[in-house]
Amino acid sequence: MRLLLFLFALCPSLLASQPNFLLVMVDDMGFSDLGCYGSEIETPNLDKLAANGLRFSQFYNTAKCHSSRVSLLSGRWCRQAGDTALSRAVIIPEVLATAGYFTAMTGKWHLSKEPTNFGFQRYFGHLSGATNYYLGDKTFRLNGQPFTVPDKGFYTTIANVDHALKFIAEARAAKKPWFQYIAFNAPHAPLQPLEQDFKKYLGRYDAGWDVIRAARVAKQKQIGLLPADSAESPRPEHIPEWSKLNDEQRSEETRLMTAYAGLIDRIDQEMGRLIADLEQAGELDNTVILFVSDNGACPFHRGGATPNTEPHDPKTHWGDSTGWAWARNSPFRFYKQNQFEGGISSPAVLHWPAGLKQKPGSVVSSPAHLVDVLPTFAELAGAKVPATFPDREPTPLAGVSLAPILAGSEIKARPPIHLLFSTDRGLRDGEWKLVSFQSQPWELYHMPDDRAELHDVAAQHPEIVQRLSKQWHDMAANVLVTKGKEGQPVSSEATPKFNPSWSAYGDALPGQKKPRGKGKKMAAKAAGSPP
Repeated sequence: MRLLLFLFALCPSLLASQPNFLLVMVDDMGFSDLGCYGSEIETPNLDKLAANGLRFSQFYNTAKCHSSRVSLLSGRWCRQAGDTALSRAVIIPEVLATAGYFTAMTGKWHLSKEPTNFGFQRYFGHLSGATNYYLGDKTFRLNGQPFTVPDKGFYTTIANVDHALKFIAEARAAKKPWFQYIAFNAPHAPLQPLEQDFKKYLGRYDAGWDVIRAARVAKQKQIGLLPADSAESPRPEHIPEWSKLNDEQRSEETRLMTAYAGLIDRIDQEMGRLIADLEQAGELDNTVILFVSDNGACPFHRGGATPNTEPHDPKTHWGDSTGWAWARNSPFRFYKQNQFEGGISSPAVLHWPAGLKQKPGSVVSSPAHLVDVLPTFAELAGAKVPATFPDREPTPLAGVSLAPILAGSEIKARPPIHLLFSTDRGLRDGEWKLVSFQSQPWELYHMPDDRAELHDVAAQHPEIVQRLSKQWHDMAANVLVTKGKEGQPVSSEATPKFNPSWSAYGDALPGQKKPRGKGKKMAAKAAGSPP
């Protein structure tokens, strides 16, 4: 609260006007997929927000869709919050309601019940974990009631913003500060861009993932996102050189990435509509805009770019690509579901001219996590986080407020960042990171000089491994209340890191004989989640 008063002293207008909050989460976006994070994809609206706001270079998620949503909304680790039931948490709209906020959501829910059961006064979107962009599915809802997706003229990314603008207009009419949460389905598979967005990127990816990744890393250093002397992870053994693919494979892979780029481009265009609306209403300066992703790039090949089809045909279901996921996560290793940086580190852009005291365009290197969003928003809004709540048993918050960073200061210390999805686990504590791939032996990395996790120093620092592993298990047992295999000790033997739902490239990799796309059931079993 003292920091809130400090912010008010710096910005007297806040005493008369609480900030609005526009929270945007995208799905499966890699670390380098925005222009302001190194991409060649055109994202001028988000780039402008970054230029006039700040970017986090070490902003973490949980590496998985549903658990990131739990942590974002609850300020707690997923299991700690009661998982998708949120039985041990109070979430952002319920907290902000105590300070008089109008609360609304559009997009993907992917948790239990519906948003209107958890404090959102308005909701449009789908309750499912993914949906057809053009046809939707049977889980679409509007304010708690079933919503029938129109047969023609519907596109999920656009519809989310259409309804968000309507909800924001309602808040203005009621003369209330507002919290609008948009959870885009994009760029999650199926890769179904609009035709014009797909055609815009035709030819841009013919050079392949080796060239694109090198260009992204170079740009990241040039724009100051990464230190100029930082190393990037090499292409892993399970991904071939682009030149080793045959013509058919290169054609398919190029089309997959072209479709993906179109999805990102559309997100940015819709962000432009939101920004224009806020500018017209005179609300842009005092609206906290936070843009985040739920995990890193998705490597799971569950349907390729079928010949003689186009991704803008609603009946197509193109999947992801492991090779392009590696490029999209530049400069990091591994992917969605893994607790290496490629799975858990994603773009985070914050814009708030009325209250931000960092130099515009700053890059913040302090580690932060989705669990920090609730305490930050609560502090800025002057809202109290309830210690009790009907029919729930709220646990203490896991996150810390990022308000000191916004005020131009820093967070002196924070609790360890606990990382867990299925058998993938990790712990970030200060300069050190402990990580395990599918319960294989712990690996240890010194993050200030090895962000790409290239030099495992576990053998050189057994005492640090022991200390951090004890922290991990203590938090897993006593805070997250994990059960079964999630809390068991890691293995003592390392095996090759592999997931059967990653892309297989056949003759392009010697010894790789698995055909591509063995089916959703096998991939889901290996990944430990529903298909």
